[in-house]
Amino acid sequence: MYNMLFVGPGRLAMNSVVYQKILKENVRPSVCDLKLKRTWVLQQDNDPKHTSKSTSEWLKKNKMKTLECPSQSPDLNPIEMLWHDLKKVVHALKPSNVAELQQFCKDEWAKIPPQRCNRLIASYQ
Repeated sequence: MYNMLFVGPGRLAMNSVVYQKILKENVRPSVCDLKLKRTWVLQQDNDPKHTSKSTSEWLKKNKMKTLECPSQSPDLNPIEMLWHDLKKVVHALKPSNVAELQQFCKDEWAKIPPQRCNRLIASYQ
């Protein structure tokens, strides 16, 4: 699995520009690492920062194909199942502060086996 990035209170506000920076710094390297060439599609929901004119133009300029889905729809978006799993486990650990919450999230995210992701993806094909 890849790293988890935290953007939250006291750090910076998530907006279209920040989202585009995250894509640039994380998606491109992942595509190269995985040797996907042009066989991949970016799946995102209808969050305003994903669908803004600025982001749409950025995606087009950077030749990123997208597949849009309704927000928080586990029937159409496999990542929602992973978020559900992660929230359940982290909630049970009862973090007592933000630093602990972030560490628990990172630790549990790293424990998700690639096979779980493969099964989720296969179930949508």
